Amino acid sequence: MELVAGCYEQVLFGFAVHPESKASGDHEQKWTPVADFTHHAHTASLSAVAVNSRFVVTGSKDETIHIYDMKKKIDHGSLVHHNGTITCLKFHGNRHLISGAEDGVICVWDAKKWECLKSIKAHRGHVTFLSIHPSGKLALSVGTDKTLRTWNLVEGRSAFIKNIKQNAHIVEWSPKGEKYVVVILNNIDVYRLDTASVSGIITNEKRVSSVTFVSESVLAVAGDEEIVRFFDTDSLTCLCEFKAHENRVKDMFSFEIPEHHVIVTASSDGFIKMWKLKQDKKVPPSLLCEVNTKARLTCLGVWLDRVTDTKESQLPAAEPSVSEEEQSKGNKKESGDTVQEEERQSKPNTKKCGLTGVSNKPTKGSSQVLTKKRKMVEKLEKKKRKKEKIRMMQ
Repeated sequence: MELVAGCYEQVLFGFAVHPESKASGDHEQKWTPVADFTHHAHTASLSAVAVNSRFVVTGSKDETIHIYDMKKKIDHGSLVHHNGTITCLKFHGNRHLISGAEDGVICVWDAKKWECLKSIKAHRGHVTFLSIHPSGKLALSVGTDKTLRTWNLVEGRSAFIKNIKQNAHIVEWSPKGEKYVVVILNNIDVYRLDTASVSGIITNEKRVSSVTFVSESVLAVAGDEEIVRFFDTDSLTCLCEFKAHENRVKDMFSFEIPEHHVIVTASSDGFIKMWKLKQDKKVPPSLLCEVNTKARLTCLGVWLDRVTDTKESQLPAAEPSVSEEEQSKGNKKESGDTVQEEERQSKPNTKKCGLTGVSNKPTKGSSQVLTKKRKMVEKLEKKKRKKEKIRMMQ
């Protein structure tokens, strides 16, 4: 297991975590984080991180996405496509990566050959956040154009647009995909998929900086404060709260391993902390371990050294359920929300790339791949020289 965190100081930290054997009389097993690597590939602060079974990818204000091979512990290169800060990165399985940026573009990447399969102009403003449905067929994105957009990932096009009153900065599916939350400042709107309408609103004390589902109904919420709260998304009540850090919590990550349900928090105070969740979510979690990076942390991920899930990579390509889409569309209209179905977007030089299927794009030869990588590096160097020239002129 590896804790990975990016910071304002342009570095990605990696800490390997090892469980210690229980001493007699100890009620809790102790975990020890050990510094494993630092990756200094970006020229600006890190803004997003994502992990799959092999790679860690990081996005930055330098407009690039860097790939780090966790098996070999080496830099695997960079992806240069966006013209703006990378705001969000999400893997779906080990086949695809989706990125969003301040240029308003969402890109779907082949995470094997690292090619851009599709580039979509998603929002008129910035893409601030995106979340992929557990099925891989749908995604949600929010942007600074005050819209919540639903994407059909099988067709690679927009399905629905919902106008919202303010700019949302977080959207997140629940583990089963039966509900999702949209965060605007300190308010969390809880939506149900079957009705496609708001079922309730959770209000946090301060602006929300990160949310993560710890179960289908329990949501962990962190904001511009040192407190983490657990909310029940059905009753909309606060189950418990605990002081996690000495400064604001910037990001959280939740996962399960045998005998442990863990939540990891990263803060501006420089600490990464691992917490063991109790069965009763009304009881605050217990601290498993902590490590001080002495940096201003911005984003967080956890790499679990797991064997690739073969079932996941062999799912057949499939259209989203017609009844689900039609029901969602009908319910949205009935609820009076401002919704419209967007016209099919033009698809120059692209193929269908459903995240649950295999792209029918022909495999390129090794010489073509090397040429493409060389061009990407040249483009990156050109950007750096241009920025340097502008800085010298000022």
